[in-house]
Amino acid sequence: MKSEPAHRQFDLDYGLDPDKLPAHVAIIMDGNGRWAKKKLMNRVKGHEKGSETVRSIVTLSRKIGIKFLTLYAFSTENWARPKIEVVALMNLLKRFLVSERTTLKKNEIFLNIIGQKDRLPEDVMKELDITMEQTRNNEKMVLNLALSYGGREEITRAAKQIAKKAAEKIIDWETITEETLCDHLYTKNMPDPDVLIRTSGEMRLSNFMLWQMAYAEIFITKTLWPDFSEQEFINIIRDYQSRERRFGKLPCYSSDGSQQ
Repeated sequence: MKSEPAHRQFDLDYGLDPDKLPAHVAIIMDGNGRWAKKKLMNRVKGHEKGSETVRSIVTLSRKIGIKFLTLYAFSTENWARPKIEVVALMNLLKRFLVSERTTLKKNEIFLNIIGQKDRLPEDVMKELDITMEQTRNNEKMVLNLALSYGGREEITRAAKQIAKKAAEKIIDWETITEETLCDHLYTKNMPDPDVLIRTSGEMRLSNFMLWQMAYAEIFITKTLWPDFSEQEFINIIRDYQSRERRFGKLPCYSSDGSQQ
């Protein structure tokens, strides 16, 4: 789907090709705690500052014309963090859900959650349900928050669902394909990420969208998430547009042997 005219002019102003935008951008937002430590602050202050970056990048993604944005907000492993930090993160999430409803609706952004929602506190779930309901008809962009999310758990969950259907003769196991598994992931009916961004310089996936990242273009920046700027995001998208995506295939060559 092509960008709207307003998006096209915005992209051109920032040196982006509006016809080569990634459909889906995923971000591992890392470095809040280290940012706070550098500032001699409590880790919670780093998460609060990081939420401001979330607001900025979500708004910018909408302006550019990104259709799907997935943010790794809270992993299944994060439940093992100190209780005081987990409680603070949940409270911050709840405040974000309430404060951003108007902006999400104004910008026609649908809020979606991927992960084990039933593990979230009841008061957080209540605000999530309200925000998702109020934005469910928005069609300009999907904002996925990965909450209580783990890539292995997602694949295991999908495998169990498929196995159950096969046992109940709903599907024939011989007809199971990659598409069958895709249809049972949290990201059903969404394109796989074209771009994965990880802040803070760490060189790992951290159990994030393991199936969906098969051919994502990966960008690692040493910038800590609270310091991740709109300009750096634009630069990454511009860099993505200059890459040749082969999806496991060889590059194309002309008859004289030069690469096309």
